[in-house]
Amino acid sequence: MNIQDAIKSSRKIVIKIGSNTLALPDGTQNTQFMASFAKQCKNLIDQGKQLVIVSSGAQVSGVSTLKEWARKKDLHFRQALCAIGQVELMAQWRKAFNEQGLHIGQILLTKEDFEDNNRSLNIRNTLFTLADEGVVPIINENDSVSTLEFSIGDNDNLAALTSILWSADLLILFSDIDGIFTDNPKVNKNAKLVEVVKSIPELRKTIHIGDANSFGTGGIETKIQAAEKTTVYGIPMLLANGGKENILDKLNDGTEKGSLFLAE
Repeated sequence: MNIQDAIKSSRKIVIKIGSNTLALPDGTQNTQFMASFAKQCKNLIDQGKQLVIVSSGAQVSGVSTLKEWARKKDLHFRQALCAIGQVELMAQWRKAFNEQGLHIGQILLTKEDFEDNNRSLNIRNTLFTLADEGVVPIINENDSVSTLEFSIGDNDNLAALTSILWSADLLILFSDIDGIFTDNPKVNKNAKLVEVVKSIPELRKTIHIGDANSFGTGGIETKIQAAEKTTVYGIPMLLANGGKENILDKLNDGTEKGSLFLAE
């Protein structure tokens, strides 16, 4: 199976967008990307697909709104930034999808929501209802109330848990890299893209895992963890560079590469 086949054969797709993809170099919102991405989502929906978006960027959006808080690292200021930024983030997503004639619905989740059977069932039912009615659910972790003890910690794993809960056919993670490489391509020019991953244990033996990136909370490790979660449930996962122009369209037509983790 290649990337084009994986997308073509999938009806229910979860797409996670990382903070680096949503942020401009100065740390503010990349609204141009959001508008383009919504248009590409519409193209998939027109092909009969249902989409759930897991969107990072609450803190980035908060910094865009209150620039004087950008350097504050205190937990309470970070949570407050996320509270402010989540409103701005959803306002921009609403505008982007409204331009395509689509409605969105917001769902904020915590680790506890996935650990409680009643909450999990309610989340699943809400996702099914929204998607069946043509509304695009947009999910984020509830960073304003989450602390380390109750936090999922990164949206890669949040997207994986969402994919399993919704019984998705495919998970796509958009980051600021083209996929999984044998080493960090920003440092090692000889690093090679791993286009298909059939065995994650074997992959771990052959690659070098670096640190998290500048805006996001995750790195390569969290992306591999997400793949470990979904592939066990028969859900393949695709990692690709969200910063490339029309990346979703190009993955769909087979003109762009990424790393495809095959389901077990």
